Amino acid sequence: MRILALTAGAANMYCGSCLRDNSLARELMKQGHQVLLVPMYTPTRTDDENVSSDRVFFGGISIYLQQKFPLFRYLPDWMDKLWDSNWALRLATKGSLEVDPKSLGELTVSTLKGERGFQRREIRKLVEWLKREPKFDIIALPYTLLISLAEPLKKALGVPVVCTLQGEDLFLEGLVEPYKSECLALIRSHLKHVDRFIAVSLYYAGFMSDYLGIPRDRIESVPLGIDFAGHEATAKPASDKLRVGFFARCAQEKGLHVLCEAVAKMKEPVELHVAGYLPPEKKAWFDDLHTRFGFQWHGSPDRDGKIRFLQSVDVLSVPSEYDEPKGLFLMEAMANGTPAVQPSRGAYVEILGKTRGGLLTEPDSRVDLAAKLDTLARDRTLLASLGKSAAEGVRRHYSLSAMAKRTVEAYEAALTHG
Repeated sequence: MRILALTAGAANMYCGSCLRDNSLARELMKQGHQVLLVPMYTPTRTDDENVSSDRVFFGGISIYLQQKFPLFRYLPDWMDKLWDSNWALRLATKGSLEVDPKSLGELTVSTLKGERGFQRREIRKLVEWLKREPKFDIIALPYTLLISLAEPLKKALGVPVVCTLQGEDLFLEGLVEPYKSECLALIRSHLKHVDRFIAVSLYYAGFMSDYLGIPRDRIESVPLGIDFAGHEATAKPASDKLRVGFFARCAQEKGLHVLCEAVAKMKEPVELHVAGYLPPEKKAWFDDLHTRFGFQWHGSPDRDGKIRFLQSVDVLSVPSEYDEPKGLFLMEAMANGTPAVQPSRGAYVEILGKTRGGLLTEPDSRVDLAAKLDTLARDRTLLASLGKSAAEGVRRHYSLSAMAKRTVEAYEAALTHG
């Protein structure tokens, strides 16, 4: 099968969706399929082999200029190359890409208007480039924020379109009115042009069916999978303190402050270790937490550093304050024999239910989280048992090869039934 897959770059940030899209494309290639993975907005950053194209479409600089200054909507295409080149995009996003949904309402609405929006030139350039490529069998969009591309790409290339559902509601819910309502209405207007939707968890399939009004039988559930190379359930170093790890984007919605406050309530000896991407705009908030709670900060490690971090802690906890649709970091921790203590919400219930690799707590409850962590600090036999179940369960249910095979089945359903 020849697959056109779009992926949305997030500049210098490690993004769960980018990691998922790249790993899936790489595994599909390994299984004998041809995949053209095309970055949108910026080049992608991954912690393994990056298989995406060097050509970036809907360059972040171009779409911003076209949104703000009418002149840039009519310039010749060759001028766009000056600011759509990889070096220019990387330089412009050296700190981080501006992804605050409150500041991106107008741009998101315009993008979702598709060929009626200010970025219509970007659609034309993408279509013209793709028409010169060998014929594809299917088109895969990375999320509904790019669903306006479904109709023009389907019309130009004459093949079915699938669209992944992988967490865009968090962005949409952060938009201020009237942009939120406009974006939701525009997304719903484009649903008819998509042949199949692929949700990254059973939880998210049900949620997005209700949220966007997609008939449930049009959504395939394809759980995430990870590459287990390098991950190993090694013996934990001896310690009289429970080493609690947080590995995720350091932001309020991921619940680092919740974990800090819960750890402060624990009765047993404990160390808190934190790693992950720190957005520059969150630094003041993060520094305040660091000063008040004194956790050990490990920065934003590469793949090898991430594995070492996850092997070094006794238990992982990322007490998100929203219903997480993916939980990739949870799978990575469990692949290294590290169990998790997570709020009973979103995909966490599904993942821990399948793997038996951790404990669930009441959402947003610092008291219950502290109690569960104290239980593991006192009962090291239970801790070891959960770690063993985590390592075995994640390999049984969340392999990268299984995700790729299940994705192909979803693509074939789109080709056969539409």
